[in-house]
Amino acid sequence: MKDEAIIQRATECLEQEAAAVRSLIARLDDSFVRAVEAIRDCKGKVVVTGVGKSGHIGSKIAATLASTGTPAFFLNPLDAYHGDLGMLSEQDVVLAISYSGATEELLRFLPLIQAKHITIIGMSGNPNSLLARYSDIHLNIAVEREADPLNLIPTASTTATLALGDALACALVEANHFQPTDFARLHPGGDLGRKLLAKVEDVMFTQNLPFLTPEMPMSEAIEIVTNGTLGIGVVVEAVSHQPSAVSNLVGIITDGDIRRAMLRLGQAFFATPVSAIMSKNPKTISKDAKIVEAGETMNHYSIHTLIVVEPSAVSDQHSAVVGIIDSFSCLPGTRFYH
Repeated sequence: MKDEAIIQRATECLEQEAAAVRSLIARLDDSFVRAVEAIRDCKGKVVVTGVGKSGHIGSKIAATLASTGTPAFFLNPLDAYHGDLGMLSEQDVVLAISYSGATEELLRFLPLIQAKHITIIGMSGNPNSLLARYSDIHLNIAVEREADPLNLIPTASTTATLALGDALACALVEANHFQPTDFARLHPGGDLGRKLLAKVEDVMFTQNLPFLTPEMPMSEAIEIVTNGTLGIGVVVEAVSHQPSAVSNLVGIITDGDIRRAMLRLGQAFFATPVSAIMSKNPKTISKDAKIVEAGETMNHYSIHTLIVVEPSAVSDQHSAVVGIIDSFSCLPGTRFYH
């Protein structure tokens, strides 16, 4: 098989699967709304069930629901016949998946669910199937054809099923007012969870900060900013009656400030004091703030660094600089500096 034929076959597969997902949009109707409401109002758990490929997709849907604040687990119908039926309660909702809507093992399971008066949400590609008739709510996942050349292998249909499961989860995130902090609590071991839970003080730079003083000439300041690698200089000064408080914030200078001042001042730039060029109201953040808040602040103001401060022990009019956080520190996967 030539390379061109391989790429063409893969392209056709992806196009067919993309079309299958797009076709679901027109079917987002009252049944979908009722399914979301049934899951939202569920006092127990969402039990996802299916056999074969539908079972594999159902397992992922259950995991997605659980990770976004909807208690859910997957139950194989075959296991239910051998004791696991005891996992179900009347407060649960069952999400039953079968593309044909005629999977024997699943259909034998459904009367047992009905006997417990449990709401059944069925997902199949046939609105007239037995699964649809057993279901209190039916979601149509029909596709025009499978993505494989033989139109036999569950490909486009399983993709559509997974996508509709994701749509349920996304709608429930909105319905349940699920927040990033909620996500973090459910994912404490991952990079994203750590970022959402971690505080600014966990990742801020604290060593060799590029401190400048207001009276410092730019010839000296430019060297400090360059060596600092963060592209900024933090302008601080001491409070007269507390000489040790040398890090009270009064301004900031960025690479852009330096370039513009050099163009404007020419040779006079090097003797110009820092105070003549600095911005006097830099954006700051508390060391106790969450990293996600720092990232949102930087995005809002289109900046790449924030000065980390805490109230000065000397005066309410001063903020003591304790670190710097940059946009890279707010990305998932970034190492912690402390």
